[in-house]
Amino acid sequence: MHPEPFLPVDPRHRPAPDPGPSSARPAEPAHPARSGERRLEPSVADALGPLAPVVADPASTDVFVTGDGRVWADTGAGSRPAPGIRLGAEDARALAVRLIEAGGRHVDEATPCADVRLGEGMRVHVALPPVAWAGTAISIRLPRVRRVSLDDTGLPVAVVARLRRALDERSTVLVTGATGSGKTTLLGALLSLADERDRIVVIEDVAEAPIHHPHVVGLECRQANLEGAGEVDLARLVREALRMRPDRLVVGECRGAEVREFLAALNTGHRGGAGTLHANSLADVPSRLEAVGMIAGLDPLALARQAISGIDLVVHLQRDASGARTAALGRFMQDARERLAVAPVPPDEPPSTPDEPGAA
Repeated sequence: MHPEPFLPVDPRHRPAPDPGPSSARPAEPAHPARSGERRLEPSVADALGPLAPVVADPASTDVFVTGDGRVWADTGAGSRPAPGIRLGAEDARALAVRLIEAGGRHVDEATPCADVRLGEGMRVHVALPPVAWAGTAISIRLPRVRRVSLDDTGLPVAVVARLRRALDERSTVLVTGATGSGKTTLLGALLSLADERDRIVVIEDVAEAPIHHPHVVGLECRQANLEGAGEVDLARLVREALRMRPDRLVVGECRGAEVREFLAALNTGHRGGAGTLHANSLADVPSRLEAVGMIAGLDPLALARQAISGIDLVVHLQRDASGARTAALGRFMQDARERLAVAPVPPDEPPSTPDEPGAA
């Protein structure tokens, strides 16, 4: 059973208005969708060029172009070559430049790597030579064609129940895991269940969180222009978000200076938010957060105290060889050296709150 496709809001998350009798008929996609096929906006389909049919496949989760011009697609069983498509060096470079331009950014010899969001949550990264020494490399991460609810994430029933309880109790949740483990998908599915009166402010490097909610404000980083001016990073966006009166503050990925601003917000009354962090295992989350905290100028003791006070639940996701997703839950604590540590908790244990003894 597949849920309905999610319709992004703001501008990537807002459902399109219901056209009245006098409204103009919307343009048809350049590549009309077959039953269940991913629909592409005309401008996106044009930018994708020869990749459009591969991207339109609803089973595709990732599409790649390697330095030799071959196109690969992952439809759930690992990357496989896409038959009948091979790009020359100049064609691959032109495709990369066109995709980045379609997302409002630029890529060239001076800025050989770029990351953009296209359409409804499609994330594109390109790397040009000489950084990509074998030839132009293109990586496209695709959103699911159909909306994923919390019950559809494949997590155990007890874990899903714990996450719902955490949402209701306005616990702050940190979702961790490796690339492709489903962090962003889980984040979107969870926050889509938030009370419709909640104002959710989402900060991301490249907008992709599929949050289906009537009141979402999305903020996206901006890279510097050709003159090196105009950059807006995650740390600044977190500060800006605090002036927007968020009921739930969400940071798409904690990886640098923004973790300082995020933890400060969580310790000054902004409860019920969420964030993601790359980590290999639940036991590795404290050291990974410490490493990110050092980039932000936080010493381990200060980081430990703020993380324990501000983050109520850690959810670590993993996927096995068959693609099945598992989750381990934890709660931050201090070890004998007063450094950050994590204690596994069973799904049926109530989330901690800062008011409980030993929680801060």
